[in-house]
This record gives sequence, C-alpha cells and structure tokens, in this order.
Amino acid sequence: MTSPLSASDAVTRTSPTHDTRRADGPHADEPRARFRDVVAAEWIKHRSLRSTPLAYGGTALAVVAFNAGTAHDLVSHWTERDAAGRASFVREGMSLQQAFTGNAALVMMIALGTIGALVIVGEYGTGTIRTTFAAVPARHSVMGAKVVVVTLVTTVFGGCVAGLSFALTQAVLDGRGLGVPLSHPGAARVIMASALLAPVCALTGMALGAVIRHTSATMIASFVVLQVLPVVLSEGRYWSAVAGHALPYRAWLRLTTADHRAPVDFPWTTGGAWTVLAVWTLVPALLAVACVRRRDQ
Repeated sequence: MTSPLSASDAVTRTSPTHDTRRADGPHADEPRARFRDVVAAEWIKHRSLRSTPLAYGGTALAVVAFNAGTAHDLVSHWTERDAAGRASFVREGMSLQQAFTGNAALVMMIALGTIGALVIVGEYGTGTIRTTFAAVPARHSVMGAKVVVVTLVTTVFGGCVAGLSFALTQAVLDGRGLGVPLSHPGAARVIMASALLAPVCALTGMALGAVIRHTSATMIASFVVLQVLPVVLSEGRYWSAVAGHALPYRAWLRLTTADHRAPVDFPWTTGGAWTVLAVWTLVPALLAVACVRRRDQ
C-alpha cells in the first residue's frame, strides 16, 4: 500500500495564510490549523492513496455483483418453481429482499471494516502518524477529522451501492414481472439500512484500530465483532438474543425483513434496530477520539 500523504504537507495545503497563533510552545510562530483545515488534510490523505479507489471500487463491484447475480439466478430458474412456490414468493415480498442480500451485506461489512481500520493502523504501521501529530499536536482534532472524513465518504459510498443494487436487481426481476418500485412499502427502509452498514462498519474498524494499533489483530477483531458474533449468538436464549440484537448485522437483518419476518422467541422492533445502528455509529467514533487522546499524550 502506498504510504499516506504527509500530514504536514496536507495541512500546509489547506491552512490559511493568516490565523490565530499559539501563545507559547516551540511552534509559537506557526499558524494554528483550524478543524476544517485538518478535515481537508485528512480528505487529501484519504483520496490520495492509490489503494483507496481500488478498495471502494472492488467492494462496490462485489456487492452489486452478489445482488444482481442472485436476482438473475432467481429469474433463470423461475419456471422450475411450482405454483405454490411462485405465489409464496410474491406474497412474502421476496423481491424486495433480493435488493440487498445477506451475502452482499457480509461482503460490505468486512470490506468497510477493513477500510476503516486501515485509516488508523496504516499510519501507525508506516510511522507517518508521528508526522501527523507533529503537524497537528491536538490529537483529538486529528482523530475527529478522520472520523468526519470516513463517515461522509462511506455514507455516500453506501448510499450509492445500495441504490444501484436496488435499481439493478429490480430491473432484472422485472424480466418475470417481479420487480418493485422505490415507492413500494419498505423499499426506502431496505436501501437506508443497507447504506448505513458502510459507515457503521468503517467506524467500528477505526475504533478497533485506534485501540489495538496492529494490522493483523485489528482485522481479526473486526471480523469477529462484525461477522462471527452474529452467527454465534443464538435467538433461542434471552440473553443471547438480546446480545445478538445489539449487533449491526442483526439490526440490518431486522430492518430488511421487517415486513415478512418469521416469528421468533424474543422479538424486537424496527425502532430498536435503528437505535442499534445509531449507537454503532456514535460510540466507535467517540471511542476512537477518546482513545487517541489518552494514549498519545
């Protein structure tokens, strides 16, 4: 992977010529970088990596291909279903569930978790984090800027991928008259929930990277938290079900199957699922900022 752009260079590009100066310290004669300047610097670093477009592009291609491929397979073998199976497919609203499949969600989760983690461990691994903190000694501002950039970029990315998947899968299903429009009940919810997986998983990876700061260990931890735990935790026991409901994948699954969900022993609401995604956005962001502030003083 190409080393990130030097933070001192990035901040120099974005800092104004005239700004409030430090009253003390060895760099009292240097301008203080405003937070928006740090955000701009982090954006330059993020987009200047050669691996960034490859990572996002490869992830988008894989996710959309999984979804479109599943829809195409369904259409190709539609005539093999009996009348009862076809009626059940339509009655249970399975067309909408093809818009973003579980396999595609898992691919997005692990990929975005990795991208988010590399924003942190990449700089610690190459040692350029020292340059970053030398350019901007306010460590919480640096991490806050990283959080802002990653959140905005991955949210846009998730929205584009989810929207494209919906449009493509429903176009494929229309070959059998099974596609549904965006105005269909639940369609907007599926797109929004799928889009939010991107920033949720990226911020989770960032937080784990800020805590662990080792590439291999961070990737393993991200995989366990995002993909292993939802499988291990069973719906058959109360505390296991509650713990499972508190995970991003289970929240996404609840939202995307809300209208046609089979009865479970310990049901929960779509409002609870939205809350879980919100918490998994806010808490990792705060953890990343707090961790770097305490550990790097």
